[in-house]
Amino acid sequence: MSDASTPSHAATSTDFPPKLWMLLLVVLVATAVAEWIGPISIPLGPASIVILPMLMTLFATTALAAWHARFPAWLQLGLPLQHYADKLLGTALLLFIVKLGLMAGYSIEALRKVGWALAFQELGHAFGTMVLALPLALLLGIKREAVGATFSIGRETAMVIIGQRYGLQSAEGRGVLAEYITGTVLGTVYLSLLASAVAATGIFDIRSLAMGAGIGSGSMMAAALGPITHGQSPDFVRELTAIAGAANLIAGVVGFYFAAYITLPACSWLYTRLEPVLGRTAIARRAPSTRDLDVAAALEGEDDRPTLRDSLLALALMAAGIILSNWIGHGIAPLQTLPGVTIMACIVLAGLLLKQLVRKLPLMLFLAIGATLVTIPEGWPLAARTAELINQVQFMSITTTVLALAGFAVARKLPMFRRLGWRIVIVSLIAATGAFIGSATIAELFH
Repeated sequence: MSDASTPSHAATSTDFPPKLWMLLLVVLVATAVAEWIGPISIPLGPASIVILPMLMTLFATTALAAWHARFPAWLQLGLPLQHYADKLLGTALLLFIVKLGLMAGYSIEALRKVGWALAFQELGHAFGTMVLALPLALLLGIKREAVGATFSIGRETAMVIIGQRYGLQSAEGRGVLAEYITGTVLGTVYLSLLASAVAATGIFDIRSLAMGAGIGSGSMMAAALGPITHGQSPDFVRELTAIAGAANLIAGVVGFYFAAYITLPACSWLYTRLEPVLGRTAIARRAPSTRDLDVAAALEGEDDRPTLRDSLLALALMAAGIILSNWIGHGIAPLQTLPGVTIMACIVLAGLLLKQLVRKLPLMLFLAIGATLVTIPEGWPLAARTAELINQVQFMSITTTVLALAGFAVARKLPMFRRLGWRIVIVSLIAATGAFIGSATIAELFH
């Protein structure tokens, strides 16, 4: 981040943290056990909410990391290991991008059919957050923090935009930081439950919900896509995943400029018009708790980048986790999974090495487009065979292992999360709801 208020971080040691083997073992065991248990359906009136293995691994590793001091010494996953797991997560998420790109190339005809919906879905993301969350924030007495918390879903790109425009120590900066922390701690769980509940109503076409899942966050998209695709045929799952991946790419790339030059100014303008009216509430007399946010503490370690050695370890861990998940949860033999995982890892490595040579290369965009070209039908002689191998790697197998790593990031943010206060947490979750429902609504208009 280029803003002066963003804290700088000292260089970290290049040595692996102590007891790294325990971290890797916990991730793999959590993945295997969750897949062995399988999905759990919880009745909710006439419908039901599905708890998938990916959420089980998230809960398990979050608990182990958050309460590490209560466990025996050999099982304690302290802060150095939690921080290192967060670094591995950055590379692990690149496999999401590659898998989505590969599936998009193979499903290019399906994407063409929803082309206009994809083109306009960013409107649903952008304005869905404001329509639902901004009035609520003002009714709850939140002031300028509401602008930072409701102009987007508050991921890393949103912090860059607010940091450059206002500074992260500003009220708007505290708002976006609060939403970032809320999304880190609750985002995946909340989006999974929300998608499961909305899908159960039958109001939206399932393809519209898949597009709504691509809100610009890889982990949140995967969490929402899980219950949406649950029980669907393999071919339809690939189509839905390709739609979600395309929407997620648009939200991540185009959405940055949309948020910076359209959504944020619109949100600020709406605040000045609505606050004098909606801000006259009894609860507004109490100062928002976000004033006490420690920006430096909340962003500690966020600028650390994995080395090539870290990335290789992350890819090896992901490969082992995906093979386990595919085998136990989906009945696909390890030797059938290995070629597809190898292709995905090689594409990621090629992108990382190219990034070392071309520093300004937008890595995520390169990986997404490069992977898409690899499987476009008749694009090159091996496209069909590549797609066949990639299809052996189930998307949810990637998700289960990734969220096992993400649990450590959640645990690191829990102390700051406890200081946010219930009002800003509710507003942040409603903003995510608005992005999901808004995009699904736009997609529904084109079906």
